[in-house]
Amino acid sequence: MAGIGARTWVVAGGRIPVDSSGDEPEFTSFDQLCLLNTDDSVAEVELTVYYADQEPVGPYQLRVWARRIRHIRFNDLVDPEPIRLGRPFGCVLTSSTPLVVQFQRQDTRVPGALALADVVAYPVP
Repeated sequence: MAGIGARTWVVAGGRIPVDSSGDEPEFTSFDQLCLLNTDDSVAEVELTVYYADQEPVGPYQLRVWARRIRHIRFNDLVDPEPIRLGRPFGCVLTSSTPLVVQFQRQDTRVPGALALADVVAYPVP
């Protein structure tokens, strides 16, 4: 099957809360990308992160197997450097094959409360 989606995606509103409540890792606050690869080829992905007060960081190298999904927590990205908690960021994702990209946030700063947000990232035509 030919891949559906786009090869370049943008997320402008990232910010991983510093604090969390509850058991880890289920109730750790996070920002996450959900990547869907419907193509028959492996998607080689590069992610560049942008901050307000410094040069971009990246690329982070990722892979999504053919006809699979992959969820990637920004909290888990460490190479070339960890994502900074509590600081606004944005990112640009480029892929060797078309992908569909969703952005998720889980905020568990308030004990006993869980806030979730899901949006489709912005595809660049």
